[in-house]
Order: sequence, then structure tokens, then C-alpha cells
Amino acid sequence: MLKSSANSSVEFWLPVFIIVGFLCVAPQIVSAYRLELLTIFLINVILAQSYRLMTTTGDWTLCHYILMGVGAYATGILAKKFGVPFYAVMPLAGMITVGVSLLFAVPLSRTIGFAFFIASFALGEFVRHVWLKFHNPFGGARGVNGIPKLEIGQSGDWYFVDFWDSTNFYFFTLIFTVLVLVILYRIDRSRIGNAWKAIYADSELCESIGINVTRARVMVFCVAGFFAGIAGSLMAYLIGSIDPHNFEMVEMVYLIIWVVVGGVKTFWGPLIGVISMSLVFELSRPLEEWRPLLFGVILIVFLVYMPGGLETIIPRFKSIFVDLFGKKEIS
Repeated sequence: MLKSSANSSVEFWLPVFIIVGFLCVAPQIVSAYRLELLTIFLINVILAQSYRLMTTTGDWTLCHYILMGVGAYATGILAKKFGVPFYAVMPLAGMITVGVSLLFAVPLSRTIGFAFFIASFALGEFVRHVWLKFHNPFGGARGVNGIPKLEIGQSGDWYFVDFWDSTNFYFFTLIFTVLVLVILYRIDRSRIGNAWKAIYADSELCESIGINVTRARVMVFCVAGFFAGIAGSLMAYLIGSIDPHNFEMVEMVYLIIWVVVGGVKTFWGPLIGVISMSLVFELSRPLEEWRPLLFGVILIVFLVYMPGGLETIIPRFKSIFVDLFGKKEIS
């Protein structure tokens, strides 16, 4: 048993150290364009992991990308119009997103399944059209432009860090992503995280043992919304401008594809999905007109033939390998 536990620990942490090690040396070995893609990749990892957290209760939404947009707009307005420093903007953007998430979650908690899915789309589109129609403070169709870049200190200070430099912003995003993943992992392994998973398994049984299912669904929606807002804040600082077209339905579909392709059973499934589909996205740039068809086919294939996602491949191969070449350990 001790040997099996040690092997499981190595299998878990070895890929993590390899990925983090590569990301740490990436600025030295990739071009500026690829470095920006890696920065976007890290932001997408936060978004996908927060969406996976929401699915632990069985609730799949079509408004998670809108919640990211709420964080992005909050960042743009607070940073540009009010001059709030980034160390206050980012948590404020997360909390504003929590407020919007709560407004979404209360009516949505009265629905389940397909009704929840469609109702979340309607609420998200309502918010996006508010951004489109109101020029003050959202800028209408042109959005919010000229968002100031991150800075620590003032020019000339010994501790001054200028995040106009893409390498500095990349490492800031990397550190922030690792911190968020640690927090989300701890939540996933906590008692409240297990309660959310139990709701997905059997909500009626959870109610019978004293778990308030409605409150738990609202809570997970708000927690996931907070981290989506953080991802939106990072994206706003990265690109320097935002508009409603950044958060259209097609972007939400890409998020669902990341999660479906990677899988949601384990914590690392969405990470696998973001890595694999980011590679497909870049390799398919010459076929940009055909990309929606390609991604649609990928989504259908995984839903039909591999509903557990790519995260199920390694256990399958391990099981086949053990059956062919060795015996399972007797605990």
C-alpha cells in the first residue's frame, strides 16, 4: 500500500513539475508572439478550472465567459476611470463578479439540467447587450480602451516593475495562475468540495442528510464566478482594451470544448483540454474558415466516443498494460 501510494504521488507531481519547469524557462526559448500565447494560455487555464469547479454540482452554464467579461469590464472601468491600482482592482473585479454571479445564481437555482443551461445563456446575453447599449460607463460597441498597464512602484524606485514588458507580465500571470490552481485544488479536495460532488451524484440523498442543495449550488456558482472575474481582470490588463465582441457565444463554446475534451472527473482534466485544444487552435490557423466545423466535430466525437475526455486515456492504457504484462497489486 505504501509503495502504491508513493507511485501515485510520483505520477501526480512529476507532470506538474515538468509543466511548471517548462513554463519557467519558456521566455528564454520562445518568441515574443509565442510568449503572449502562453500568457493567454495561463489565463484560459484559470477560466477552464473555474468552469470545472461549477460543473462539480452537475450545473453546466452558458454564461461563464460573460462572468469573465464582468471581471474584465470592472478592471477597465476601475483602472482607467478611477485610477485604482492593480492590487485593489483585481480583488474588486473578483468581488463585483461574485455580485453578478449571485444575481444569476438565485433564479438559476430554481432550474436544473437543460432549463439551467438555456436560462444561463439568456442571462449572459442580457448582460452582454447591456455592455453594447450603454456607452456610459461601458463604452457601447467600442468598449473600454486604453486600460493602463500593471506597474509596481514608480519609475526610479528600486522595486519598480514595469509590466509593459511581456516577460514581466508573463511571470506575473504564471505566479498568479499557480496560486489560483493551488486554491482551487484545495477547494476541490475539501469537505465542501466533496459535498458539491455528492450533489451531482444524488441531490435528493444530499437533501435527506441535511445538505442545503440550493445554497450549495449558489455558492459554487459564486466561487467559480470569482475566479472567472480574476481571469477577466488579467485578460483586460494583457490586451489593454475590451469590448462586448470579446465575449460572444463562440468563445463560450470554445470553453465548453476545452472542458469536454479534457474531462471533469479529475482536477487536471481541464488543463489537459486547454493544452490539447490550444495546440489544435494554433495548428488550424491556415484553415480558419473551417475551424468552427473542426471544433464541432471534435466536440461531437468526444461526447459520443470518449465522454470522460482525454484524462481517461492514461488509466485505460495502464489497465490494458497491467492485464497484459502484470498482475494487479493485492492491497
